[in-house]
Amino acid sequence: MPISAAQRAALLTATTVLLATGCSDGGDNAAGPSNPAGSGGLSALTSQKLSWNPCPAPSAAEGGGTAPSPLPGSTAWECSFLQTPLDWSAPEGRTIELALIRARARDKDRRIGSLVFNFGGPGGSGITGLPSFAKDYETLRGRYDLVSFDPRGVGRSDPVECATDKELDAYYALDFTPDDAAEEQTLADAQKKYADGCQKDSGPALPHVGTENAARDMDLMRQVLGDAKLHYFGISYGTELGGVYARLFPSNVGRAVFDAVVDPDAGVEAGALGQAKGFQLALDNFAQDCVDRGDKCTLPGTSVAEVESFVTDLLASLDKKPIRGIGDRELTQTQATNGIAQSLYSKEFWPYLEQGLDAADGGDGALLLALSDSMNGRGENGSYSNIQAANAAINCVDYKERYTLGQAKERLPQFREASPVFGDFMGWALASCSSWPVAGTWEHPDVSAPGSAPILVVGNTGDPATPYEGARSMVKALGPGVGVELTYEGEGHGAYNSGSACVKKAVDAYLLDGKVPAADTVCSS
Repeated sequence: MPISAAQRAALLTATTVLLATGCSDGGDNAAGPSNPAGSGGLSALTSQKLSWNPCPAPSAAEGGGTAPSPLPGSTAWECSFLQTPLDWSAPEGRTIELALIRARARDKDRRIGSLVFNFGGPGGSGITGLPSFAKDYETLRGRYDLVSFDPRGVGRSDPVECATDKELDAYYALDFTPDDAAEEQTLADAQKKYADGCQKDSGPALPHVGTENAARDMDLMRQVLGDAKLHYFGISYGTELGGVYARLFPSNVGRAVFDAVVDPDAGVEAGALGQAKGFQLALDNFAQDCVDRGDKCTLPGTSVAEVESFVTDLLASLDKKPIRGIGDRELTQTQATNGIAQSLYSKEFWPYLEQGLDAADGGDGALLLALSDSMNGRGENGSYSNIQAANAAINCVDYKERYTLGQAKERLPQFREASPVFGDFMGWALASCSSWPVAGTWEHPDVSAPGSAPILVVGNTGDPATPYEGARSMVKALGPGVGVELTYEGEGHGAYNSGSACVKKAVDAYLLDGKVPAADTVCSS
């Protein structure tokens, strides 16, 4: 079954929240890359004036495409660059540029300030993310300037790069669940080559792309935007970034919302195990939906177990022999698993998953490969954004753990128990930082924020990528009187954009009117 143009467009613009630098791609917007702060030091950075101009088309590292269309009322998107220290421990040294985007508030007389978004990843571009989802935040734009950015190492902000597009095609087609010693060595060699490429192309930036530096960037952004407090909307990894910001600058926190919450108490292994369980739960729910629809579902099986057995059998066959995909590219087991995972981020993509699995069973892997391409940031023209390179760089500099392939292999039984479909992939992925050239920072982030204003923490019971338990952990870690939990009983990654009127009403009331919902409020689907 061929993939339609509409399907491909939808899949390649989906935002994921998973897996020649130093120069901006901003044209006339650029203030000049890598300028020293000069004798003014940090005071010169906090007093800098942003030059806002019409937004150009996204850079290749941001995923390419066209310049964002105006918002309702003909409000144009504006873009600029913020100068920030490369190394916050030496703020008077070299600076880098962070790309910013904003849409001005409609009601200038009742404007609260800027509302800064981070859409997750880590590695996701806010320059492309905010316009993509802007219609969901149009109510908030009534009283806020909507603002987002490409964090350091991401997109147009001194992007981390690790390999050519051709090399990435080969890398993502590899078998990431080796079955014997030869395949293990092939994987180890490929991961080492990838890490060496990151060091070669982006070495000076790699030690500085971590979350603490990004949080300090946001406080500089707050000051330059002219806000006394940081009003913030963090999604997925954006909740971790927001939590670290709250710890560093508790008195500067304004109205903040964390949606699709990363568990701050989970290290690399616990986090990966949690994701394996989360994606398995989402697949269980997808399979149950298929069973409930009976003959209307094209997949074989009259029970959840039978539907999932079909999936595991398909993946096992792809491990032995890939099938045709798109053009001259084949669908491998790794890419099929990526495609399945990508489609579980939103219930809206379940029909694509059903179609993709059915087509792959008939020998056509185009749709699952397109889903995998979306996960990996591959455009239809064959070029890759830097979402996965930035994801690796930020995670590996944040987290201390360095698992070898052997150590990952020892932990496979518990991952397989957590998920027959995703367990092997999540387990072997523990070794993804084994060859990274920069040491990590923490076992898990400290987000304790005594003295902070209330932070609304929204957890989704069916979230595959950031399991629901992370919301409760975040509330506890933020400390008494800070985290306020809101539960959404639904599906997909995140709650605010899920279509739940209950969630939207509660979040909007907090951000627009300062009304904190009662703790442990529950919104059902």
